[in-house]
Amino acid sequence: MSKPRVLLITPDFPPSTGGIAVLLENLVTHATGWDTRVLTLGQPGDRDWDARSPLSTRRVSGTEADRRLAVAVLNAAALREIATFRADVILAGHVVGALAAGPAARLLHKPLALYVHADEFRTRAKLTARATRRADATIAVSSYTREMALGAGADPSRVHLIPPGVVLPDAPTGQRDERPTILTVASLLSERKGHDVIASALPLVREAVPDTRWVVIGDGPRRPQVEAAIAAAGVGEATSLLGRVDDAERDGWLDRASVFCMPSRVPPGGLGGEGFGIVYLEAGAHGLPVVAGNVAGALDAVLDGETGILVDPTDHRAVAAALIRVLSDRELAARLGEASRRHAEAHAWPRIAARVEALVDELRRGGGVAP
Repeated sequence: MSKPRVLLITPDFPPSTGGIAVLLENLVTHATGWDTRVLTLGQPGDRDWDARSPLSTRRVSGTEADRRLAVAVLNAAALREIATFRADVILAGHVVGALAAGPAARLLHKPLALYVHADEFRTRAKLTARATRRADATIAVSSYTREMALGAGADPSRVHLIPPGVVLPDAPTGQRDERPTILTVASLLSERKGHDVIASALPLVREAVPDTRWVVIGDGPRRPQVEAAIAAAGVGEATSLLGRVDDAERDGWLDRASVFCMPSRVPPGGLGGEGFGIVYLEAGAHGLPVVAGNVAGALDAVLDGETGILVDPTDHRAVAAALIRVLSDRELAARLGEASRRHAEAHAWPRIAARVEALVDELRRGGGVAP
C-alpha cells in the first residue's frame, strides 16, 4: 500500500516558535510513513524557513493581518487544497482548521483527525465542541485536554490521548553552573506562564540560597509587566531577561541551569491554560528537574516527586519552597533530573509520531466519516 497522503491544516507552524507550531512541525518531520502537505499562514521569515525545509508547505495570507481574516483565508485555501492534493486523511492541527476541513471531509468521504490543545475550549467553545463531536478522531495532548473534549460531548471511542514529543539532544554539552540558576523558557504573551509568581518567590529563594539567579528566555508584549514585577520584588540584579535566543543558546542554558521553573496556571473560570507543556519535556531532555503548577497539562508533563515538584502555581511561597528544596539538595536535584531525562526519552518524537501514524493508518483503512 502506498504512503497515505496527509494534508495538515494549521494556522501555527514554523518559523513561529509557539508550542503548537513546534509540535506539528516535529510530527510531520518524524512521520516518515506519510506523504504530507502542510497548509498554513505566511509570516515573517517563512521564505527562508521553507527554503531550508524538506516539507511540502503552502502558505496563505499572513499573521500580521487581522487574525479572523487570516483564518478565513486559510479555510478558503483549504477547500482548494483538499480538492487538488487528494488527501487520504485530513489533519486539522488547530480547531480553526476544521471550519473548512469538516464539511469537505464529509462531502468527499475522507476521514478528519483533529488536534485539541486546551485554550480553544475557552476561546472558541462552540466551534471546538462541534468539531470534536464530528471529527473521526480527536487527538488530545493530555489527560486534561481529553477530559475537556469529553465534557464538550466528544465520543470517548474517538478521543485518543497522544502527548507531544520531544527532540532529544545527544548528550549534555556542558557542565552545570556552580551558581544556583533558575531557568524559565516561555513566551511573554500571557500572564498565565507565571513569571510574576517567580518574581515574587525569588526574594524568599535568595534568603535561603543567597547567590541564586533567574534567567528568563522568551519575549512578547507582556515584557513590561514582567519587568515591573521584577522591579517590585527588588530582584533586578539577580535576573537576566535574555529575550528570544537561538536554539544553541537556549540549549546551553538548559545544560547549565540548576532547575527549570514555569508555574503555569489556568485562566479565570478554570478552562484552558497549558495543554501539555512541551518545554517541560525539553528541560527533562537536558536532565533538569522541574518546578511547575499542579494544574492542567503539567500533570502529565511533570511527574510530581519523580521528575519534578508540582505546586499551587498562584502561591509564590509554595513556588519558593519547591525551588529552595531543589537548589539546596544536590542529591534530590540529581535524582529528579535523571528521572526527568527518562521521562523525556519515553516521549522521543519517533515514538510519538509512530502512534499518530498508526491512528492515521487506521482512519485510512476504515475510511469512516463522522455523521
